Amino acid sequence: MTITLSIIYLIASITFIFGLKMLGHPETAKKGNLIAGSGMGLAIVGTIFLNNSHVPTFVYGLILAAIAIGSIIGWLIAVKVEMTKMPELVSLFNGFGGASATIIGLVEFSKNIGDVMQTTTTMAAIIIGSITFSGSIIAWAKLNGTMNGLIRLPKYNLINNLVILGLIVFGAYMVWTGSDSQILLYALLLGALIYGVLFVIPIGGADMPVVISLLNSLTGIAAAITGILYTNMVMLVGGILVGSAGLILTVAMCKAMNRSLTSVIFGAFGGGDAVASGTKSELGEIKSSTASDVAILMNYSQRVIFVPGYGLAVAQAQHAIHELEQLLESKGVEVKYAIHPVAGRMPGHMNVLLAESNVDYDKLAEMDDVNPEFKNTDVVFVVGANDVVNPAAHNDPSSPIYGMPILEVADAKQIIVNKRTMNPGYAGIENELFYNQKTAMLFGDAKKTIQALISEIKNM
Repeated sequence: MTITLSIIYLIASITFIFGLKMLGHPETAKKGNLIAGSGMGLAIVGTIFLNNSHVPTFVYGLILAAIAIGSIIGWLIAVKVEMTKMPELVSLFNGFGGASATIIGLVEFSKNIGDVMQTTTTMAAIIIGSITFSGSIIAWAKLNGTMNGLIRLPKYNLINNLVILGLIVFGAYMVWTGSDSQILLYALLLGALIYGVLFVIPIGGADMPVVISLLNSLTGIAAAITGILYTNMVMLVGGILVGSAGLILTVAMCKAMNRSLTSVIFGAFGGGDAVASGTKSELGEIKSSTASDVAILMNYSQRVIFVPGYGLAVAQAQHAIHELEQLLESKGVEVKYAIHPVAGRMPGHMNVLLAESNVDYDKLAEMDDVNPEFKNTDVVFVVGANDVVNPAAHNDPSSPIYGMPILEVADAKQIIVNKRTMNPGYAGIENELFYNQKTAMLFGDAKKTIQALISEIKNM
């Protein structure tokens, strides 16, 4: 490696660190992404043109053609993707990262026979990369609706544990014996792909934010392993940053749901049939309202808090709710957004969605900060959120979400819940909030409902 290339890798590594730091706040996230991306571009250019390898000229042509094709495809996907589909896109890109590590491992396998360290690294790249790829594809299918519901195999925990243990033993055997068998290699590959499927299939939709974070972490680990394989410091640093950041985020998501990582992986929480701790008659009666009544209630309030959920994203109502916010503020109403850490389908989903509609970042309040404010709030407007506002998390020890921290909207003076139907959320349970005496249901598509509210308030 030349001194110039070493300096380029150092600069790239620094941009990764600064970029990752800036991604921690919505206001600086875009700039951080550009900085980290520029560093990666610099590292790629340096690797292609400043390496010591002597390769035919046509190889450079193939590399540049591959980069051009990949860049065009990536750009088109990123430009056209709807914000509601962002979780699926993240899962898909995670899968591609794992697939890359797997392919590198397959290519390098025969070159490292006899070198225990290098062969071990190759086996790890193949196993982790394959698990990440197939697991991410299943996550994408679940998020996209291609794969509906929760699939549980009999004794799936036992099966999964036996498969991963078998993969470790199989990989260790190949390293120990120095086997160069392509049959065994592709058997290992197939086993890892199967485990990735088995790993994600039993996990319910309510745990998807955690799964996406974990798969992202595995992608980083796979990248770090390939960095070791090629003694490439920028791949190693980038992979470590992605892996550690993903793991930290995974732990944070688990904490936000008051669940351990093992219970997410082995518990298969969410996505089952609807259940309730009591009958609907025991829970109470549902009260419905109209756009006209809710508009009057909001118009004469002093403080209103919006609670966005995935229903807001599905209806693509982020711009409409921002318009409603601005309209209420023009009438002297204080408006905030309460954001639960696992609202939506991926970490930060609601933040990104609202940022797209130019909602002021200062109006996005995190759960711990906003919960004490509900008691002094005139109206809480819940749009498409369900499990993250369900009081059963506090009141019902038999509930699957018991102990999960929630947005305590039940403390507000009036609660309006906008939903299309009374279907339960991903946890598959009735929501006690809907039967609260202070709650009124406003049924309908989120975007159309919010536009109706805007029309009503403008006419007042």
